[in-house]
Amino acid sequence: MTGIRLTAPAPGWSIDADVVVVGSGVAGLTAALRCAAAGLATVVVTKARLDDGSTRWAQGGVAAALGEGDTPEQHLDDTLVAGAGLCDAAAVRTLVTEGPDAVRRLIGTGAHFDTADDGTIALGREGGHHRRRIAHAGGDATGAEISRALVEAVREAALHTVENALVLDLLTDAEGRTAGVTLHVMGEGQHDGVGAVNAPAVILATGGMGQVFSATTNPPVATGDGVALALRAGAEVSDLEFVQFHPTVLFLGSGAEGQQPLVSEAVRGEGAHLVDAHGTRFMLGQHEMAELAPRDIVAKAITRQMQLHGTEHMYLDARHFGAEMWEQHFPTILAACRAHGIDPVTEPVPVAPAAHHASGGVRTDLRGRTTVPGLYACGEVACTGVHGANRLASNSLLEGLVFAERIAADIVADRPRAGVEAVGTLSAPSPLLPAEARSTIQRIMTRGAGVVRSADSLARAAEELEDLHRSAFLKAGAAEPKDAEPGVEAWEATNLLLVSRVLVAAARQREETRGCHWREDRPERDDENWRRHLVVRLTPDRQLTLRTTDTEAFGPVAAAGAADTAAASTTHPTPEEP
Repeated sequence: MTGIRLTAPAPGWSIDADVVVVGSGVAGLTAALRCAAAGLATVVVTKARLDDGSTRWAQGGVAAALGEGDTPEQHLDDTLVAGAGLCDAAAVRTLVTEGPDAVRRLIGTGAHFDTADDGTIALGREGGHHRRRIAHAGGDATGAEISRALVEAVREAALHTVENALVLDLLTDAEGRTAGVTLHVMGEGQHDGVGAVNAPAVILATGGMGQVFSATTNPPVATGDGVALALRAGAEVSDLEFVQFHPTVLFLGSGAEGQQPLVSEAVRGEGAHLVDAHGTRFMLGQHEMAELAPRDIVAKAITRQMQLHGTEHMYLDARHFGAEMWEQHFPTILAACRAHGIDPVTEPVPVAPAAHHASGGVRTDLRGRTTVPGLYACGEVACTGVHGANRLASNSLLEGLVFAERIAADIVADRPRAGVEAVGTLSAPSPLLPAEARSTIQRIMTRGAGVVRSADSLARAAEELEDLHRSAFLKAGAAEPKDAEPGVEAWEATNLLLVSRVLVAAARQREETRGCHWREDRPERDDENWRRHLVVRLTPDRQLTLRTTDTEAFGPVAAAGAADTAAASTTHPTPEEP
């Protein structure tokens, strides 16, 4: 264990439970429902309201081999191709074979998917898929329907929930096992301020970290809190350099920041074309699947066209759909476009890539276990090995379903002993960044570690991030400390800085182009040296250590600290505490 924690007041209240689930998306709520159904006292902690996570924003759907003639093997093949040689085959096979039944259980929970005239599930197609296997709801409102169904089930089951709560740090016992979490509840209610949930099993389902970039499809709450907590607890993270930039995000003008409207890949799946300002299609001849190539390929093609034409966006042309198809199949996207003065029925939609999904995260095994005993992770916060270097469209909701169920099964089988006492941490808490550092970090990351990267851009980003890190320590050690006051904005900024430093360190180390990691100075894929994963840990003396796996396979997770002796490792020092 590192002993590193955020600067925060001591907990003023506590709850005892068998399991605490942090996050209320498809992964968190599925895990919580399964644990509660098995008789475990389960508490759900979520940063906003129960239905305010990333799941509700998912437009496309859930990918699973549900259609006639489709098979898990075909789904596996498409996933491996999209992952650019870095998928863990065992994890992918688990996903695609257990996926169809997991979707059926989701339907049994109350989720209503769109159906064809014969009553079967209507299936769409998205980039990288050779078959129609995307189950959707409300046309382009799949995430909202899944969230609705799971939230209703949680409320019917009367699970103990703590909303508007930012998780801070992991609690551990004298043996280094998980003993719960500390959290801060924003606003008045049953709980207020900093408290603790004491539990021998913690499931991180905190979603992504898209807010490290200026423009993203992620909601404002996606600040990498789960990854940062896991790093401070000593857990391994992997593949953070593989950030998927969705190719078709509605372009809102120069300098647009924060959450941007997504134009789902399903629109291209139904025949929309990517064109330049002259109306010329540019994906033809670049890939056999043209506009339905894997996302990394399409994002790179759009970026190249933008560079070639000196513009900030390209266009998605679906005028040939007609009003009826837009209104029936893509009502959410249609409304978002019109709200911004664009009518896709009569004009092409301006689009540009924006940060969308983290393929990497907290490293887990096939049962969702991390390198810290008792700490689990699932959904976007986790790195199961399923996505490799580039996530296949609509595999994320399925991953949340499948691995959440596996985590619950593992916890139920283990029946962790409750009532273990947490011990205090030994090192001083991390100094906090001021709230305004958030926008500084986002600009640094967008400029230096965005769609296109290079050794120079990443080196500048690393230096600027380290300046922020060093500045926080210097302020904390001054004669009259001017450290930021503990609070949500300061904690979020501090978390963003930590995950940004890890992402940049990994991107600098990976000297190749693979999947959604695009190094313009290293344009070729290098299987001989880099068909393997980068694994990062934060040591007790606040250094980042990087090691590589031997192959693309993940293998079993090791106990925290056991990997420190790996031969292929690099240490990135951080400033000493004053």
